[in-house]
Formats: sequence, C-alpha cells, structure tokens
Amino acid sequence: MSRDPSIPHIPPITGVEFVHAGGTGLCVRDRGPAGARPAVVLLHGTTATLGVWDEVVSRLGPGVRTLAVDQRGHGRSDRPPGAGYGAEEYAADIAALLRERGAGPAVVAGHSLGARNAVALGARHPDLVAGVVAVDYTPFTEPEVLDALHDRVRAGNRAFSSPREVECYLRERYPLLPAAAVRRRLRYGYRPAEDGWRPLAEPRAMLLTVEGLRRDFDAETRDIGVPVTLIRGEHSRIVSPRAFEATRELRPDVRAVRLPHLDHYVPEEDPVAVAREIHRMLDRVAVRGHPS
Repeated sequence: MSRDPSIPHIPPITGVEFVHAGGTGLCVRDRGPAGARPAVVLLHGTTATLGVWDEVVSRLGPGVRTLAVDQRGHGRSDRPPGAGYGAEEYAADIAALLRERGAGPAVVAGHSLGARNAVALGARHPDLVAGVVAVDYTPFTEPEVLDALHDRVRAGNRAFSSPREVECYLRERYPLLPAAAVRRRLRYGYRPAEDGWRPLAEPRAMLLTVEGLRRDFDAETRDIGVPVTLIRGEHSRIVSPRAFEATRELRPDVRAVRLPHLDHYVPEEDPVAVAREIHRMLDRVAVRGHPS
C-alpha cells in the first residue's frame, strides 16, 4: 500500500545511545573522534530534544567531538518522578555523563534551559567544564516571561490528529525556523499515541522545569570561573534587553553577542553563527591550557 502523501515521512532516529549517568538514563548522540579535546556538550531548551543541534554539529565539522543530550524529562531520556527538575538535578546529570564518558573538561553549549544548566554546571563542577556558550537565556528573566512560557508549555501538551497537524502547530509557534528545522522537531520530539500524536517531553516534568527556572541563577553566573559567551537573538521574547544588560553588568568580562534578525531559537535559525562562537570558545580554552 502506498503512503498517504498528506502525511510527512518521519525517518527513524539514528546514531543515539542510552547512557546511565548517575541515576538517570540519558539519550545521547556522541559524534566525532573520541580523543578530541575538549569535547563539546550540547544542551537543548525546554520541551526540545538533542535534534535542535544537528545543524550546529554539522558546521562544527568532523574533527570536533560532540555529545548532544536529551536532558531528563525530554525526548527519549528518563523521566525521574518527583520534583527533580531544577538546576542542581540537570547539572548533576551532565556531570555524571562527562565522568562516565571521560569527556571533561568540556565546552558546554546550551540553549534556553540548556544555557541555565550549562552555567550551573560550570559553577558547580569547574573541573568538568572548560568554557560555556549560553544561548538566549540569562539571569534576571522577568516573571511574566516565565508565566508566558508556562502557558505555552501547557498548550503544547495535547494530542494532534496527524504529523501534518503537528507540523502546522510548530510553524505557527516558531515562525522564524527554517522548514527543515520544523520537520526535525517533529521527527525528534513527537510519537504516535492512542489518541493521536503527542510530544515526547513529559508534561509534569516540563511544568516542574519551568517552575525551576523561577529560581534565578545570578549567583552561579557571578561565581562561574570559566570563560563564558552569552548570545542573544535580537527579537528574543525570552531574554529582554534589560535582562541581557543586567547580566553584562554582573559579569562585564563575558563575551556578549547579539545576533540580528533572530528570535529565541538561535541554534536552529543561525547554526553557522552558533558554531562560529563554539569554535571561538574552543580556541580560547585551548590557549588557556585545555589543549584540543
């Protein structure tokens, strides 16, 4: 029987493995030469998956080892019950992964939730982190921004009648994403269920994650002792100009980059620019004594 042309073809996820990191099973895609130093760890945002980094990984090139991770409660990783969805728990998972893989000290690049987690990891485990690239999330995020995020997360937790309906929803929710990035989010982040197509992100975990974001991480940002790059999309609805400037005042030594014509979803909208900043960080930490 021929496939219904109205339903997008969804290829299987390949090249991933499940790694027991501490008490959490994480879905990881480990690419590049195992001996390359430093490795680059890639952490996605709330409700997303490791797939958002595919184009960045491609542009980093085959000589860079990358570990893209579905964080706890997301994608195909474990969904620990209870309230373990704060910065401490997320950072502990990645610390355990780096130790299990012998991949530290690493450059850790994170987007949104992943940016918070990357900074928390660097502050708590400086022996495992060589540098941080924090993409479109900073301290001093306004409460109303997190209120809106909470509402979007709840609205996205529903059954869709078909992959086509999911794709239409994603296009509306992420208007600046390239079509290929929308299809990638569908491929990595949704599954067929009895009542239709549902997101893989565990609903309660997502709401607990948003609540965890309400605890600011200005102390970790102030105290982190490794190099940090902050990136903001010019039209971000998550990182306001005020929050970005307040973070720069807190840490005037960090590299602060504004990317024009983008909103919050910078790694998917301009993977070339993000890969360039990661390469810049790799060069910087090599000079500081972490040879590549």
